[in-house]
Amino acid sequence: MNQQGINTEKLVEQIADFQVAIPSWALGAGGTRFGRFPIGGEPGSLEEKIEDVGILHALNRSSGAISLHIPWDIPEDTAAIKQLANEHDLAFDAVNSNTFQDQDDQKYSYKHGSLSHTDKTVRQQAIDHNIEVIRYGKQLGSKALTVWLADGSNFPGQQNFRKALMRTRESLAAIYSELPEDWKLLIEYKPYEPNFYSMVIPDWGTSFLLANKLGDKAYTLVDLGHHLPNTNIEQIVSTLLMEEKLGGFHFNDSKYGDDDLTTGAIQPFQLFLIFNELIEGTTSRESLESQIAWMIDASHNVKDPLEDLLQSVEAIKKSYAKALLIDREQLAEARESNDPVAAQECLQNAYQTDVRPLLRESRIRNKAAAYPLELFRDLDVREQLIKERGTETMATGL
Repeated sequence: MNQQGINTEKLVEQIADFQVAIPSWALGAGGTRFGRFPIGGEPGSLEEKIEDVGILHALNRSSGAISLHIPWDIPEDTAAIKQLANEHDLAFDAVNSNTFQDQDDQKYSYKHGSLSHTDKTVRQQAIDHNIEVIRYGKQLGSKALTVWLADGSNFPGQQNFRKALMRTRESLAAIYSELPEDWKLLIEYKPYEPNFYSMVIPDWGTSFLLANKLGDKAYTLVDLGHHLPNTNIEQIVSTLLMEEKLGGFHFNDSKYGDDDLTTGAIQPFQLFLIFNELIEGTTSRESLESQIAWMIDASHNVKDPLEDLLQSVEAIKKSYAKALLIDREQLAEARESNDPVAAQECLQNAYQTDVRPLLRESRIRNKAAAYPLELFRDLDVREQLIKERGTETMATGL
C-alpha cells in the first residue's frame, strides 16, 4: 500500500492478468484501395499466424488468444492446430464469419447483401456459412461468434430499410438457434462503408435491438472506429453495461472514420474514459475480464504489424491501469455534490499518472520482456521471419 492508499501489489496483479486477443487478419501488412506494401515474412498459413501471435505473447504475456476469420483460417487438422496453439500458450477467442467477400466456393454473390438479401437462397448461403464457422469454433474451443455485415445500400430507394432489417433479424435467429448453450453471438455495427447511403446495422442501437430480440446469448460488439465523428463511445459503453448487453470490443483508433489505426495513437484520453466506464459498470474484476471479449482490430499500412500490435496492447493496458487508479469515492462525491471541477481533477490525476513502471513490473512477474518492443527489434524478429518465409509472402485474409 503506497502513500495514496493504493494497493500496488493488487494493481500489478490485475494488470498482469489482463489479456487482449490478437486477430489473425492483423498479422500481415494492410493496405488501401490504392495499394499495399508487403514487408516480408508475413504469415501465409494458419500455423504461421499462430506462431506470430505466440511471438507477441512470449514478449508481453498479454496476448494469450487468437481470433480466427473463416474461411481465411479453416484448420485442416484441428487437433494439430490446437496442439500448436497450446505450445504457444494460446486460446482461441471469438471466431468471425465472412459474408462481405465472395469466396471461390460460393454459389451466390453478396453484391447486394448477405443475411439481408432479397433472395432467400443467398440468405441461406450466408446462414450456412455462419453455422459452419460455429462448427469450427466448437472444435477449437472458442465460445463466441462475431457477425459483421457489409449489407446496406448506396442510393436512396435502393433498399427497403424495414424489410432488410427484418430479413437480417430472421437470418440471425437461424444462426442463433445453432449456438451452443455456453456461447455468445456478438453483433457488430458500422455507420458506413462499404455502403455509403445506409447500412443494415448502422449503430449500437440497432445492434442492441437485434441482440434483445434474439435472446440472452446475443450481445453488442463495440468497434472503436465504427462511429461517426465525435460520438460519445464511453456513454454507449455505459448504457450497454447497464443493460447487460456489452459483449466485447474491437480496439483501434481513428482520426476521421474507420481508420483502424494503432490503439491509443489518436485519442488516448477517450480510451481511458471507456475503461473508466468499464470498471465502474462491472461488479468485479472477474466479471470485467471474463464476461467481455477484448480484441484488437487494426490495419498496418506503414508499420510492422507485430510492432503495431505490441504498441496497441501496451496502450490498452495503460488505459486499464490508469482507470484502476481513479479514486472512486472521490469521484462519486464530486458527482453527488455537482462539482465538475473536482470530478475533472479526479480523472486527470489518474490519467496523468505514469503507469509504465507498473506495466513493466507486471511483465517481469509474468516472465515476459520488460520492454517488448525494444526486444523485438534487438532480436531482429522481422529479419528472422523474412529469412524463414521470404519477401514475397502475403498474409492470407488481407
